[in-house]
Amino acid sequence: MQLQLVTIAAGAFTMGSHRGQPDELPLHAVQIDQFALGAHPVTNAEYRCFVEATGHRGPGMLGDPRFALPRQPVVAVSWFDALAYCAWLTSVLGMVCRLPTEAEREKAALGGEDGLAYPPGCEPHLADAMPKNAAPNEVCSGPPNGYGLHNMGDLVHEWCSDWYAADYYRLSPTHNPAGPSTGARRTSRGGSWRHSIGVTRCAARSSLAPERIYSDYGFRMAIGAPMERL
Repeated sequence: MQLQLVTIAAGAFTMGSHRGQPDELPLHAVQIDQFALGAHPVTNAEYRCFVEATGHRGPGMLGDPRFALPRQPVVAVSWFDALAYCAWLTSVLGMVCRLPTEAEREKAALGGEDGLAYPPGCEPHLADAMPKNAAPNEVCSGPPNGYGLHNMGDLVHEWCSDWYAADYYRLSPTHNPAGPSTGARRTSRGGSWRHSIGVTRCAARSSLAPERIYSDYGFRMAIGAPMERL
């Protein structure tokens, strides 16, 4: 399997935003160690390799031709499905493959700029409202951000590794924050083709119970040492 990975150098950034919801506050400085991130969300073709190799259940929407193109992001996968894919890929590659933390995902979305509202190519426009019978575009359908990452603010919500807590930013460590140790919902980042405005700000937070599956939920992989939780 050929993977398109982008290495994000270690460094600090300002996490959070005054533009959004209360759970994006307070703004705080975060230092992240070097890691690598998939250049785009995991595709149907990539996920199919995992299903064929392991016998794991297929994604929930693959029988619908609107969601079956090889280069579309895989959707209708739970957090547990995404975790199983990462475990399989770890065994194949011999390196730690995992879901990114929420902090890693936000740093990556910023593309090396502090305070950027939207990833490049993901600025909202009312004219971009999606019709009801829409489906996600193929990956890499828009321009990359400053790191060379595609679709950081559109296509699908992407599972992250963290448990979600609305007040976590008040408690978050400054080095490699990885979320609280327990919770009811897992965090996600990125946009949604299902929304009337299908793009999301770099700092916007979302979450979902980890067993749920939706046609606008997918994931992308990170590679690097796993983070420690608070």
